[in-house]
Amino acid sequence: MAINKTVKDSWRRQTKLVRGGTNRSADAETSEGLFLTSGYVYESPEEAELAFKGEKKRYIYSRYANPTVSMFEERMALMEDARHCVATASGMSAMFAALICMLEAGDRVVASRALFGSCLYIIDEQLPKLGIKTELIDGTDLNEWERALSTPAKAVFMETPSNPTLDIIDIKSVSDLAHKAGAMVIVDNVFATPILQKPLELGADIVMYSATKHIDGQGRVLGGCILFNDTDYLEDYLKPFLRHTGPCMSPFVAWTLMKGLETLELRVAQHCKNARHIADFLSGQSVVTKTLYPELGSHPHKALAMQQMSAGGTMVTFEVKGGKEAAFRFLNALELIDISNNLGDTKSLTTHPATTTHQRLSDEQRAELGITPGMVRLSVGIEDVNDIEDDLGQALEAV
Repeated sequence: MAINKTVKDSWRRQTKLVRGGTNRSADAETSEGLFLTSGYVYESPEEAELAFKGEKKRYIYSRYANPTVSMFEERMALMEDARHCVATASGMSAMFAALICMLEAGDRVVASRALFGSCLYIIDEQLPKLGIKTELIDGTDLNEWERALSTPAKAVFMETPSNPTLDIIDIKSVSDLAHKAGAMVIVDNVFATPILQKPLELGADIVMYSATKHIDGQGRVLGGCILFNDTDYLEDYLKPFLRHTGPCMSPFVAWTLMKGLETLELRVAQHCKNARHIADFLSGQSVVTKTLYPELGSHPHKALAMQQMSAGGTMVTFEVKGGKEAAFRFLNALELIDISNNLGDTKSLTTHPATTTHQRLSDEQRAELGITPGMVRLSVGIEDVNDIEDDLGQALEAV
């Protein structure tokens, strides 16, 4: 007989990350069960009819729901203090589904301009093709939000801290303005992680993640998730869209991500500790013209960042003197740190945003976002911080 423990409200976050959502089978396994099945059988056609009518709650098809995926969703919801979590195949499928499921031609979306390249592509190029009006603004300027939201809108989308310049947006103030305009607020919380920032508590309606990043954190799988409290949004918009378009998470991915959740808080704490050390180190280098990290006194939004976040995060962005040529010399000289456009990994990873994640943008658009030819984005891993520093130091000598 299965032995399951009821999640207690008094359990703290790390306990929920290890035990939340566990639903053991009749074999009472210690680790979460991996249900690699596409479908489920019924005792009778009558039972199948009731299930498809929604009059009997049970698993029907793994594109709709799966026991392993459900465990991951429940654990994420417990950690985020959200009523609902829906898992998807990737972070971008989560971002697109969260928006498009509730939009139709004629609707209006306001978004911060500083976004991950693929998110910017969806907002700026794909939605307008569907007759959806979009407006991009400087997300750090509340006056721009106030102006843009003086006209009714259906949705607001923001990313804070932003990729790659680590801009910080006032989630609470923007949410208040958005709700007056009739808009639902969606926050991409990937850089902050669910450990450091709670957008739902700050007034956002929906928070989304690329679970590929810190939640897995070990470069193994792709995944995404959408978290929220509005049951009507789930039943009327998100659930029908996902069921019929199919960007579902696989059971194996869900199982892997649950294993990642068990160590998420421990890993993020070490990431942040290392990142702060590296930010201080880079700030003192003569060939580094700018270092961006929310905890640094030089960061323009430090006070707001420390209001919204419990630490500065895992990412450090900096500029090297000499533009693209110097940045490439630096990257080619690295011996420990890997060149990769992924982030949130236990391994330190770095990329050149202007030629990778934001290469589709024009020179003018990159300049407007502050993405310069000499900019390097560093996802600080959990290796010994002295080894990370040594590698950065010897590579900067090549500049």
